[in-house]
Amino acid sequence: MEREYDVIIIGAGPNGMEIGAYLSKAGQKVLLLEKRYEAGGGLATEQITIPEYFHNTHAIFHMMVDYAPIYQDFDFEGKYGLKHILPALQWAMPTPDGRALCVYNDPEKTCQSIAQYSQKDADSYREWYKECDELMREIVGPQTFVKPEPAPLMAARAELSDLGRLLTEYAERTPEEVVKERFENDHVRTLMMYGVCHWGLDYSQSGVGYLIPLYFNRMSNYRLAAGGSHRVSNAVLKSYFETQGQIRTSAQIKRIIIENGTAKGVELEDGIRYMANKAVVSTIDLHQTFLDYVGTENLESDFVDMCNAWQWEKWSLLDTHLALDKPPQFKAAESNPDVNNAFMYVLGYDSCDELTHEWDLMATGELPETAGYIATFPSVHDPYQAPPGRASGLLSQMAPFDLKDGGSEKYLNFNYRRELAAYQLRTLEKYAPNMAGDSVLWWNITTPADIQNKFVNMVRGSYKQGQYHPLQMGYLRPNQECSHNVTPIKNLFVGGAGVWPGGCVIWGPGYNCANTIAEECGIEKWWKEPEIVTKSRENGYIL
Repeated sequence: MEREYDVIIIGAGPNGMEIGAYLSKAGQKVLLLEKRYEAGGGLATEQITIPEYFHNTHAIFHMMVDYAPIYQDFDFEGKYGLKHILPALQWAMPTPDGRALCVYNDPEKTCQSIAQYSQKDADSYREWYKECDELMREIVGPQTFVKPEPAPLMAARAELSDLGRLLTEYAERTPEEVVKERFENDHVRTLMMYGVCHWGLDYSQSGVGYLIPLYFNRMSNYRLAAGGSHRVSNAVLKSYFETQGQIRTSAQIKRIIIENGTAKGVELEDGIRYMANKAVVSTIDLHQTFLDYVGTENLESDFVDMCNAWQWEKWSLLDTHLALDKPPQFKAAESNPDVNNAFMYVLGYDSCDELTHEWDLMATGELPETAGYIATFPSVHDPYQAPPGRASGLLSQMAPFDLKDGGSEKYLNFNYRRELAAYQLRTLEKYAPNMAGDSVLWWNITTPADIQNKFVNMVRGSYKQGQYHPLQMGYLRPNQECSHNVTPIKNLFVGGAGVWPGGCVIWGPGYNCANTIAEECGIEKWWKEPEIVTKSRENGYIL
């Protein structure tokens, strides 16, 4: 059986849905194919502990709501009531002296908190905040929603302006160098290093330092989706369905149909063939797309080698979701009541050396028993996510996929999982004593192995579909032949997190891919270029 469409998209995660929404509204007949029963990818909210406790089981910290064009282009808030909550206190890190170092959405309040530890660091934060805010507005933010340039062209363009040269200086430095040069107090260094590196930057890696201003800037701009992250995916899908977009879930793909070097459609394991008149789009990982579904027989050997050389992320996440009988009360709130209302808590680190040592151990497959983590309690900010008077929680710890002792299979051992959760809970009790005893009604743990099992394209628990490495970013993400969303196969496009600008639901890969398909296939765009992109282009910062 054959069915015909203009565009077929593999993967109904954030980027696949985004591409579908843009192209369907442009008048194209679009089909989304999703392997899982539920669309949305990491934009999931589930009751995995006790009924009426809603847990965001993957994406929770939304960092680009104020930049991503999709929010304005589809008017999610006006049409569907989608709202994001911006907590005033973004980060709190309790310190051994009973206080807490805090990062607020208001930089002056952050400076007041830092000044308790170091006035010099408070002044440095204020200066760095202004610098990174300008870099984000003028270059880094706009770059997220345009195609990347080859490194030599980007370097030449950067030399034409002071701001461009400044960003180049960042690119050549490591996060550790930048943070330690800026700050002198060890607690301040610890929190800033964690905030900059947590989403996948190697603290000792140069070459991708242009992401440092982005992650530092976003430290005071994280948002929570009211009602849960699934509300975001629902809004995108509603927009898609309103323009007759179609979806098939539980779709087991057998192959991408290739004829004479051209992608013609997708064949499923059940024998159904969906043919594409204009484009086949993959938003899943590099290996599945090319090695499994296109087939090495349709690719040059050099390209196959590039796919095989792809590096997955150095660490994944170990998450424990909590159903609590009450919200936590932190000891540090005695000195600053705001602490009980923080969005994120960094717990378990007394020094920057402890943090970097943990990263070093993870690189060898070790998961230290004293590892720290970030904690968040969404229902404190959004009461919908837990029953009245109670609280939902998440303890999210960086963790290697392959454990030195036992490999990834060890994560599937129930007793070991219980040990991991117990350690995390003991750490929480240290900072919030009211979490002891029967306060935890239920917990549910997700390990790096579970992430790979649930989301097949997150190989080795790689929640960004691949490491942020100098040879896997910019024009080289995923490689020079696919950096502009096109591929060696005619009419086959790529637009997932493995493509520039990367993962963490920043909406860049899907937006850029929709633009590329429209341009390559002669589809008239109904959407306009974002103002931030136009301004950056006019100022000569981007092509």
